[in-house]
Amino acid sequence: MYSENRPWGSFHVLDEGKGFKVKRIVVTEGGRLSLQSHKHRGEHWTVVTGTATVTVDDKVLTLTRSQSVDIPQGARHRLENHHQGLVEIIEVQFGDYLGEDDIVRYDDAYNRA
Repeated sequence: MYSENRPWGSFHVLDEGKGFKVKRIVVTEGGRLSLQSHKHRGEHWTVVTGTATVTVDDKVLTLTRSQSVDIPQGARHRLENHHQGLVEIIEVQFGDYLGEDDIVRYDDAYNRA
């Protein structure tokens, strides 16, 4: 449907409808998304390629192909790639508002607000 490049890689919206959105997120070597939370949505991440380091509140997980994690609405979370090659995940968002502006950043390596 559409894609956006980001400093850490890119995301690609695969499908969306009332109350859900599905993305493929690609994180380059050394890339890391901001430590963030969402007021209006929860997310479910499934790793399809690579080894992902995932933070959800005070837990840090290492996930590989076919492993997944639920990110509750309001939880602080981050996705990182500390390994060689790409990390790709499928993200399913669910909630009453799924806009890209529903993000609170607590820490960002790329100095975004």
